[in-house]
Amino acid sequence: MATIQQTSQYIRESIQEAFPEPEAGAIAQLVLEHVLQKSRQQLSLAQQEELNPEQEAQVQQAVERLKKQEPVQYVIGTAHFYGLDLLVDERVLIPRPETEELVNLVVHEHKDHSSLQVLDICTGSGCIPLALAAHLQADRVYGLEVSEGALKVARANARQLKLPVAWLEQDVFEPIQGIAPHSLDIITSNPPYVKEQEKALMRANVLAFEPHLALFVADEDPLKFYKRIAEVGVGLLKKGGRLYFEINEQYGQEVRQLLLQAGFAQAQVVQDLFGKDRIVKGEL
Repeated sequence: MATIQQTSQYIRESIQEAFPEPEAGAIAQLVLEHVLQKSRQQLSLAQQEELNPEQEAQVQQAVERLKKQEPVQYVIGTAHFYGLDLLVDERVLIPRPETEELVNLVVHEHKDHSSLQVLDICTGSGCIPLALAAHLQADRVYGLEVSEGALKVARANARQLKLPVAWLEQDVFEPIQGIAPHSLDIITSNPPYVKEQEKALMRANVLAFEPHLALFVADEDPLKFYKRIAEVGVGLLKKGGRLYFEINEQYGQEVRQLLLQAGFAQAQVVQDLFGKDRIVKGEL
């Protein structure tokens, strides 16, 4: 039987071609936390503890998948997002740190408000509406998504976290059903925004494993989701309501102009922690 310390070393060495250090070390940590159901601190205190045969088999299965560059979040079936542990698989995008920044901005700007009505569009795993439901005083939080598979993951997350989100299986390019006009305080969206021509710049494991429906938009109309969601926002937000977009860093000013042209009173571009244009917010 191998110890935790030996197993960590084995994982790192086995996957280093797919995931060089320090990423390999971080991945080994996540795999061991998942297989052994221990926290980072518990693992560090139990380095000489031995794995049982079942645990060793689970580690071996994980290593085989990781060698093919499958993202660790899919391998272990969970991703951390804004204090929540979310179920994820190949039907949904893995939540990104940039999206946590969007959630953080919304929470910060509405933490003193109550009875909020919130809609997230292109909801995927449900990470945004679930985090907002957990951190805001909301009467109603909706998550809208066209992919039936993604919504199954989102519903499972809501059940596991015991958070009340109303899921809407709809295409945003059709009229939105089930939400009264001018009833919402907040709309959020992280829609597909990677142009097809940018595929060459992306990591191979993102292209191979993550859902293209949630990532890519046609080169000739890269802002089509933003245009449509801005229209939806004008119809569904209350006066003074706010819309928050995660964006392709190339299009900050264009998306800002879209909101102003659609009828928003003000709009601004917000940079992420790396100084890249990442969020556009507008107020009706």
